[in-house]
Amino acid sequence: MAEEKRVRILSLILIPAVITLAVTILRLVGELKHWPAPWFNTAAGGGFAVVGISWLPIIFGPYFAMKLADAGEGPSSTGKSVGYAVGSLLVLAAGGALFGATVTHPSVLTALALVLMLGSAFVPGIGWRTLGNTLVAYAFAARIPVLIVMYFAITANGGAGWGTHYDIVPPNFPHFAPLQKFFFIAVLPQLTLWIGFTSVVGSIFGTIAVALFRRKKEPAPATV
Repeated sequence: MAEEKRVRILSLILIPAVITLAVTILRLVGELKHWPAPWFNTAAGGGFAVVGISWLPIIFGPYFAMKLADAGEGPSSTGKSVGYAVGSLLVLAAGGALFGATVTHPSVLTALALVLMLGSAFVPGIGWRTLGNTLVAYAFAARIPVLIVMYFAITANGGAGWGTHYDIVPPNFPHFAPLQKFFFIAVLPQLTLWIGFTSVVGSIFGTIAVALFRRKKEPAPATV
């Protein structure tokens, strides 16, 4: 039973994962070729470039949610699923705020912030298990390729990098050897913040989409 569910989730995220990978490759090519803003941006963090994968959970969250609901795997309670989705946003925000307040002087609180940001990805599953599992799987499918790209970008040219947002760091960032730099600007954010962000945003838009549109599809009760 567990194997059937795992295969089904993989089949559900396959096309979105391929689309996400294509966007990642397009963004890398655009930055290497210095294609114009606002479509591409090589500054640290990417500067809200239009071509990017951070917007995709807004689309794929509802896609996953509607597919699951149509297959009879919707939430036991729509209100509960929306509530936990909103709760996951609060957990993510708390982790982000704590990280921002402690990152300049790292401590156990900084580690707690990372745990909170990653943990936020699993909160939506409390309210809607199949959607939560699907979004976590998609989040890793989306972010692991970025992690691979960042490794090659950071270690390229003897550590000088490619000059893309995948390897550029903020002005006050400490000087690290390439592998240390990869750990701090790639591994930590991609496997904590961005996993949480992808799942949280997807769950919010997905649960709201089902709450709005599935209700419209339900037949009106028969009148006597």
